Amino acid sequence: MNRSIQAEESFANIKGDMSFRRYLCRGQKNMLAESILLTMAHNLSHQLLSVFCSSLFTDITLI
Repeated sequence: MNRSIQAEESFANIKGDMSFRRYLCRGQKNMLAESILLTMAHNLSHQLLSVFCSSLFTDITLI
């Protein structure tokens, strides 16, 4: 799979799911800080979703 296609999903999730349209702060340092916060929030939500789904499937198999 092409690397540009892999990155597309992350940007689409940030724009669509998190409703990110534009930066709220001015200046390069502030925009970098906001980008880092968005990336951390995206990664955290992705990790929580994978943990929740894996625990959900283990509960189903126990029934």
